[in-house]
Amino acid sequence: MEEQYNPSAVEAAAQAHWEDNKSFEVKEDHSKEKFYCLSMFPYPSGKLHMGHVRNYTITDVISRYQRMQGKNVLHPMGWDAFGLPAENAAIQNKTAPAKWTYSNIDYMKGQLKALGFGFDWSRELATCKPSYYRWEQWFFTRLYKKGLVYKKNSAVNWCPHDATVLANEQVEDGCCWRCGTTVERRELAQWFIKITDYAEELLKDLDQLPDWPEQVRTMQRNWIGKSKGVELAFALPKTIAGVDHFDVYTTRPDTLMGVTYVSLAAEHPIALELAESNPELKTFIAECKKQSMAEADMATMEKKGMDTGIVAIHPLTGEEVPVWVANYVLMDYGSGAVMAVPAHDQRDWEFAKKYDLPIKQVIAPAGNEPLDLDKEAFTDKGVLVNSGGFDGLDFDAAFNAIADGLEAAGKGRVTTNYRLRDWGVSRQRYWGAPIPMFNLADGTEIPVPAEKLPILLPEDVELDGVTSPIKADSEWRKDEYNGEAVERETDTFDTFMESSWYYARYTCPDFEEGMLDPERANYWLPVDQYVGGIEHAILHLLYARFFHKLMRDEGLVKSDEPFKRLLCQGMVLAESFYKEVDGHKTWIAPTAVDVERDDKGKPIKAIERATGEEVVAGGVVKMSKSKNNGIDPHAAVQEYGADTVRLFTMFAAPPEQTLEWHDSGVEGASRFLRKLWKTVHGHLEAGDGSAEIDVNNLSDKQQQLRRKTHETIQKVSDDYGRRQTFNTAVAAVMELLNEVGKVAERDSANGLAVEREALQAAVMLLAPVTPHICHELWKLLGNGSELVDTQWPQVDEKALVRSTITLVVQVNGKLRAKLEVAADTDKATLEKMALEDENVVKFTDGLTVRKVIVVPGKLVNVVAN
Repeated sequence: MEEQYNPSAVEAAAQAHWEDNKSFEVKEDHSKEKFYCLSMFPYPSGKLHMGHVRNYTITDVISRYQRMQGKNVLHPMGWDAFGLPAENAAIQNKTAPAKWTYSNIDYMKGQLKALGFGFDWSRELATCKPSYYRWEQWFFTRLYKKGLVYKKNSAVNWCPHDATVLANEQVEDGCCWRCGTTVERRELAQWFIKITDYAEELLKDLDQLPDWPEQVRTMQRNWIGKSKGVELAFALPKTIAGVDHFDVYTTRPDTLMGVTYVSLAAEHPIALELAESNPELKTFIAECKKQSMAEADMATMEKKGMDTGIVAIHPLTGEEVPVWVANYVLMDYGSGAVMAVPAHDQRDWEFAKKYDLPIKQVIAPAGNEPLDLDKEAFTDKGVLVNSGGFDGLDFDAAFNAIADGLEAAGKGRVTTNYRLRDWGVSRQRYWGAPIPMFNLADGTEIPVPAEKLPILLPEDVELDGVTSPIKADSEWRKDEYNGEAVERETDTFDTFMESSWYYARYTCPDFEEGMLDPERANYWLPVDQYVGGIEHAILHLLYARFFHKLMRDEGLVKSDEPFKRLLCQGMVLAESFYKEVDGHKTWIAPTAVDVERDDKGKPIKAIERATGEEVVAGGVVKMSKSKNNGIDPHAAVQEYGADTVRLFTMFAAPPEQTLEWHDSGVEGASRFLRKLWKTVHGHLEAGDGSAEIDVNNLSDKQQQLRRKTHETIQKVSDDYGRRQTFNTAVAAVMELLNEVGKVAERDSANGLAVEREALQAAVMLLAPVTPHICHELWKLLGNGSELVDTQWPQVDEKALVRSTITLVVQVNGKLRAKLEVAADTDKATLEKMALEDENVVKFTDGLTVRKVIVVPGKLVNVVAN
C-alpha cells in the first residue's frame, strides 16, 4: 500500500473498474426488493454547478446505501434538453440548438463520471431525441381523443417589433428582452390539457404522500386552491356582446350587500364591445394589454380602471351598480369579472379610494370593536350589518342564507371552485417537441395518426432570433392525410411536458412498442426517493403527478403517485466580492481574491490578486453567474479530488439546509481522507489484523473500541436511512476514526483484529459518500468482494453492552461529581457512593439531605437544604 493518498490515481482506478464491470447497470429482479432513487435531471447548459453536485451526491449516497442493504437499486440519469435557453445560446453562439445541446451533454456527462456518481448510463435519455418525444406526441393524441385536450384563444405576450410570442421570462420590465419594445397582450389559439378535471384527486392524494415535506404539500394545496363559494349573476339592463348578464364567483357571499361596483377584465367581451364606441375605453384597454400577466407583478402594480358608463343589477337588492374595467382582473381567471366590496377587500378599498367610489360597511367585528374604514378595509369574518334581513348573522349563517336567497331567485348557486387553471402546453418557440396535430382546410384539426409519428423537429436550422424555423418553413408545415393536404401545427410543447414523465421512461428507455413497458414500469414505479430543489415544488411536481394519473388511466402504470419520498435540497452559497466601476458593481470571483480574516473567519480586508486593488465583501449569497461566485466543480475535483468535494457537500450542512462553500471546510475534508488513508496504512504495517476477534479476552480499550464501532454502525445506519442527515453520519465516522487513533492496540492479534473491524466498518459506512477511496481501502484491507455489493455492517448488540458506566452526580440540580461504576450497580450502592464522594460532601456540608434521586444509567441527584 502506498503511504501517501493520491486522489487522482485512486479515483481513476475505481471509475475504470466500475465502467469495465458495468457496476451500476441494473435489471428487473423480482427476488429482491427494488429501490428507485432519482434526482431531478439537469438542463444541459454546458457546465455542472455546485447545486448539481450536491443534488446528485445526495441521490448517490442514498442509492449506494440502499444497494448495500441488499436492494435492487435503479439510479438513472438523463437530460432535460429542450427549451428556451438553448435557443438563446444558439443565437448568441451562431449555431443550431441541437448541436449546442449535444456538445453540452457530452461535456457534462464527463463531469458527472469524474465525480463517481453511480448512474446506470445504459438508461440515459435526452428529451430532444425523437425516440423520447415520439411517445409524448402519441400520448397527447390519446388525450385529445379522450376529450382531455382542447384549443382555445388565450392571452399571450406579444412583441410587435419582432412579431413573436414571448414567454413570461422573456418579458423584462414590460418590454421584450431582445429588442426593448413594449410588450402587448394578444389573443392567440393555444393548446390546453384539462388538469382541472383532476384537481380534486390531485388535492386528495397529497394525503398519500406523508414522506413529502409539509411545506411542499401546502404549496400544492394552495396552488390547487379549492374553495367553497357562490357563483352569482349580475344582470344587464340591456344585452351587450350578445349577453344579458355576467357571472361572478365569490368565497365571501356574506359581503354581497356591500358591493358598490363591479370590475371586468380588459379582454372581457362586454368591455371589448363597449370599447368599439368609446375611444377612451379602447385606449385604456390597449394600455392594459401592455402590462405583465405574471401574478407577482399583478399583485404589486398600480391598480388602474375606467368607468364603462353602464350599470349592472345587484342580484338581491335590484340596485344599479357601476361597471368598471380594471387592470387587475384577468380574463383567464374565473369569469373575468369580480364584484367589488371595498369595505372588506383591501385591493377593492385601494381602487375605491383612488377613484372616489362608495365604501359601504356590511361586516362588523364579532366583538363590535370600532373600525376606521378611512384607513383600511376590514377583511376578517364577523357579523353582518347594513344588510337588511341578513343583519346579525355570522359568516356561516350568512353564507347559507344569502346562497339560498340567490338560488331561490335563480341568480346563483353554491359551487366548489379551484384556483388551478388548465395547463397551457403551446409554445411558439422552435426548440421543443412539435405538437402532433393537423390543421384542416375547413379550420378544424385532427390528431396526427400514430403511424405518422413522430413529427420530427428539424435539427439543422438557422435561427434569426425572431421567427421559429418551423413557422417560417412552408415546406415543413405541409403534410397529407387520406389523400388531402393538411398543415402541421407549428407550436411546440411546453418543456414541462418532457419533465412530467421522464422518470417513467427510465424504466424502459429502449422500449419501441409503446410509451412504457407496463411490466417493467410497474416493477420500478413509483420512485422511492426523489431529490430536487424547492423551486420545483409546485409546477414540475404538480404536472408530474397529473401526468402519472393520466398514464395510470391509460393503463400504462398502476400506482396513483409518481414519487413516494421527496427531499428538497438547500442551495449552495459562497462568498461574493465586488468593486465599483463607473457607479456599477463589478463582481470578482472569490478564487481571484486574497482575504484577510478575523479570528472568527469573517473577512476584514479583501484584495483582488490581479490588480492589488481592495474590493468589497458582498456577503455569503447563492452561487450564481450574476455574482461571479460560482465554484467550478471540475476545478475543485482537480485540486482536491472527487471524494473530498463529495464529502464536504455532505458534511457541511444537513441536505435540506443551505450549504456555504468555503475553502477551509474543503481542506478539512481533504485532511480527514488523508488521515483515514494513513490510519489504514499504519494498521497494515503493524501486522495481520485478519484474525477472528476473541470476544472473551478483550482488554478495556479493545472493549471500548468495539463498542464505539457498533454504536457508530447503529447511528450511521439510522442517519442514512430514516433521518437522511448525512452530515451527522459523516461526523460519527470521524469520531470513530479518532477513537481508533486513541485506543487501538497493535501489539496483539486481538488488538489488531478489533482495529481491523473498526476500520472496515469506517470504510463501509463512508462508502456511499466517498466511494473511490473506500473502494481502494476495502481491497487493501484484504476483502475480495465488491464493496458496492457488500452487505451493510450489522450491529453486534453484545458489543454495545457496557461493563462500566459514567454517572453524573448533582447536588440540588448542579453538577458536582462523576462516578465510574459497574453497569449493574444497585440503587442503594449508587446512593452510598454519591453521598461519600469528596465533592458531594463538600457541597452538602452543613445541609440536611432530604432526598436522593437515582436515574438508572444516567445520574444521581442529591436534594439538600
